[in-house]
Amino acid sequence: MTHAAIPVTHVKPVAMWGVTGVAVLFGAIFAGVMIGETPLPPRMVLAVFANRLWDAGHLVDPIDAGIIWSYRLPRTLVAAACGAGLALSGVVLQALVRNALADPYLLGVSAGAGTGAVAVSILGLGGGLIGISAGAFGGAALAFLLVAALARAAGGGSAQLILAGIAGSQLFNALTSFFIAKSANAEQARGIIFWLLGNLSGVRWPDVSLALPAAAIGLLACFWFARAMDAFSFGTSSAASLGIAVRPVQAVLIGATTLMTAIMVSIVGSIGFVGLVVPHAMRFIVGPRHGRLVPASALAGAVFLIAADVVSRILIPGQVVPIGVVTALVGAPGFALILLHNRRRP
Repeated sequence: MTHAAIPVTHVKPVAMWGVTGVAVLFGAIFAGVMIGETPLPPRMVLAVFANRLWDAGHLVDPIDAGIIWSYRLPRTLVAAACGAGLALSGVVLQALVRNALADPYLLGVSAGAGTGAVAVSILGLGGGLIGISAGAFGGAALAFLLVAALARAAGGGSAQLILAGIAGSQLFNALTSFFIAKSANAEQARGIIFWLLGNLSGVRWPDVSLALPAAAIGLLACFWFARAMDAFSFGTSSAASLGIAVRPVQAVLIGATTLMTAIMVSIVGSIGFVGLVVPHAMRFIVGPRHGRLVPASALAGAVFLIAADVVSRILIPGQVVPIGVVTALVGAPGFALILLHNRRRP
């Protein structure tokens, strides 16, 4: 069937879901800007947006305008990009390795990115010629290669890959702790440890210009290879029999996953459970086909991390809780429910 033959009754629900998803995302972003340590009224938020975007001339206190435009909006946008990127990374890894437990956190990619970022920022790796994001990308790529090689040597199964990922995570987490203990002073150590637990407090507009393109590149790659990921769910042999260039497609998807994870970790630290729980939850809602699963997971991941960031700001009055703590408090029970649900299925 050609695209021209697609019935209108099929296009309308897709368009409706697309509009609904965009509305939900913009509503979550608006709520993330409005809710915080000091709640701000919706009218003030809209006035600041109008002043910045269209020079509307509304009278707004400069301090409130700075909080909205220079602090909360970039923080919320980065949270959305980070949530979408981590959720997409989970979708890709679960399809490629055919294991429901695969995500950047469990496979050691997040830990490797954290080690690379710390090596650049604390040890001065690269002599100032590479940035923290580049160091995180190198660490993430090294971690994935090491985990894949160890899993291949152990037999190449998906269970071996998860076990190798756990071992890789412990190795790179230990390296990170060693670098901090060896080279960081007390103030640096506190800041890095808080950052590694997930911290959006220092996010500004330059981080937005880094996080949004990374998430967009990952989303486009996942959309482009959605049918390929459907085939990979049945194994590489099945994918090859359908005419898919297995190695190049795997390289592109793994590269996109590594890029997204490295960029997000370099900005906000290591955040667990997003790439694990969100794709599972979306499969219950939209099914396993990646044409639907990819946009649904990106949207749900973005909204979930915005909500987690809001909770991290208001959970303890006068104190910001690391966002990784919030995602773990929600993600761990959620994942337990998923395990119980899968066990009860025939």
